[in-house]
Amino acid sequence: MATIKDVAERAGVAPSTVSYVLSGSRKISEETRRAVQAAIEELGYHPRASARTLRSARSEVLVLAVPRDPGKYRAMDGRFAIDISDAARAHGYDVLLMTEPDGVAGLRRVASSGLADAAILMAVREEDPRIAALRALNFPTALLGHGNDRDEAELPWVDLDWEAAVTLALREAVAAGHERIVFWASADHEIAARRGYAMHGLKGAGAAAAETGADIRVHHSSGDPDDLLKRLRRVLSARPRPTALVVQHLILLPLLLDEVASLGLRVPDDLAVVLVGSLPDEPALRALPRIDLPVGQMAEAVSQLAVEAITPPPPTRVPHPVPHELIPPRMAQGPRVAPPAARTPYSPA
Repeated sequence: MATIKDVAERAGVAPSTVSYVLSGSRKISEETRRAVQAAIEELGYHPRASARTLRSARSEVLVLAVPRDPGKYRAMDGRFAIDISDAARAHGYDVLLMTEPDGVAGLRRVASSGLADAAILMAVREEDPRIAALRALNFPTALLGHGNDRDEAELPWVDLDWEAAVTLALREAVAAGHERIVFWASADHEIAARRGYAMHGLKGAGAAAAETGADIRVHHSSGDPDDLLKRLRRVLSARPRPTALVVQHLILLPLLLDEVASLGLRVPDDLAVVLVGSLPDEPALRALPRIDLPVGQMAEAVSQLAVEAITPPPPTRVPHPVPHELIPPRMAQGPRVAPPAARTPYSPA
């Protein structure tokens, strides 16, 4: 029967390093961890009960990392935090909320101290430094959202298909007869940070423009109310004026709709407004055609992925596929996209 020393010799490491890999009690490089796991599989080594006991000393807590700027409220974050807490509780876990804007230092502290058994990352961005930090610690992690498929290939994630969602909303507007459409994308700071939902939304707008041939103009939103209104006035005062506005994930949506009304435009008679990524069951949004964000489904799925990551299946010669769930979008029940009020000759600006 193979021993821990045999595994260490095969992997070219010290026996203590094998113990650290088995227990997860020390930071081990990805290369070393892979070498140890390969040796375990080749030799058919089964860790002793003491090693398994050390690994099973759990906190029964998940850490939810939600990057936030102080003083800024996002209803979407609160809704996800509540639903994830409910879903985690069903698995016997509590949730520790971490709102550090960068998140790396805090997650390292939590992972190293044993405060939590796994992490759920929100607002995932391309080349997210939190992912690299947690992978270096070999800490169980699940992603709510995805940015760069290459960097996240070994981590489980669930996300709405934002690219398909934006494409669908724009396609619906074109099918209703709109030829001049503005896609109101995520805010500048979200695009600059290369958040996954923002980048995928931009790709969806490009795909819809290529598919439909409609004049789809892309404008970035802003987290500053005054700046947002200036941009909106500029867009809606253009001639010819757009007849449809497809809005993604906009925090300041009520402000935007109020400004549309102040400009003397009626929704949907003068301007069709279509929402992408709205909160489900929001009474104020029921009068608008929209693609709701499936918060409950995503919260349940990512909680399940995080719990499963804590106790992964034993290594086999045929690797287990890492679960990735991309939820297809659908238009919510309710009003459809209204056609333009009047057809006017169109000449591109």
